[in-house]
Amino acid sequence: MSAQTNAQPIIIKRKKVVGGGGHHGGAWKVAYADFVTAMMAFFMLMWLLNATTEQQRKGIADYFSPTIPINRVSGGGNGAFGGESIFSEMTLPKEGTGSTAQHAARDDKARGDSGNTPDAEASEIEEQRFRDLDAQLQGMGGESLVMENAKRHIVTRITDEGLVIELFDLDDVFLFQKDSNVPNQILRDLAALIAGTVKTVTNKIAVGAHVRANPIVLADSPVWELSAQRAAGMRTLLEDNGVMPRRIRRVTGHADRAPVVADPMANRNNRIEIILLRDVPRN
Repeated sequence: MSAQTNAQPIIIKRKKVVGGGGHHGGAWKVAYADFVTAMMAFFMLMWLLNATTEQQRKGIADYFSPTIPINRVSGGGNGAFGGESIFSEMTLPKEGTGSTAQHAARDDKARGDSGNTPDAEASEIEEQRFRDLDAQLQGMGGESLVMENAKRHIVTRITDEGLVIELFDLDDVFLFQKDSNVPNQILRDLAALIAGTVKTVTNKIAVGAHVRANPIVLADSPVWELSAQRAAGMRTLLEDNGVMPRRIRRVTGHADRAPVVADPMANRNNRIEIILLRDVPRN
């Protein structure tokens, strides 16, 4: 007979505890990230405020102003500052004169203008017109041998004064007869070509002539008289080809005072400059 016992079996229960509170959770990381982001944005704002001028800050404020301002101030707001900037020394924004007495914003920037004034738009149109004429002159040739040969004598550039069309001597082909103001056929062809081009616009015209230097042994160098005569001769050629005389603003002889190459006696320094003057001065 087997022995009997009153002992009960022992049952052990193990519970897996998952911590979700206190410092074991991850919610604090989200809050910390938000805090760091806010601090970074704050310091960036302070840096931008320090790096911008009063006029720039006023322009930004005007950009966000309502269409119908509530107060006559830069920002147009009606809050605690009444639209006044905290960077103003006084209450001048309420008078509409700018942010500060020493550095008042310009009227066009205070209104939030983009800067595209009528003069600026006219200047851009004129600039485009010069670029078109420049491309037209540089792209000529191919129609005839005369045009192709003429192209060798032309360089153009756009300057603050206007579109400069420069005609110059080559070592084997001269615009004028040697040491005179009598034009050769190549210059007559160039004058006809340029006159046809400049007649498409209404800009005033300036004509200038440069000549190469003469040997220093000459007691009486004729560079002033020769350059003036050649400039006058170019003016006559343009008028003979249909350019209205009233468009000629000035005719100037520059002698040998502005050589374009190192050798002042080089033939390249013999040149004529025809300048289409700007109607709208460049800012």
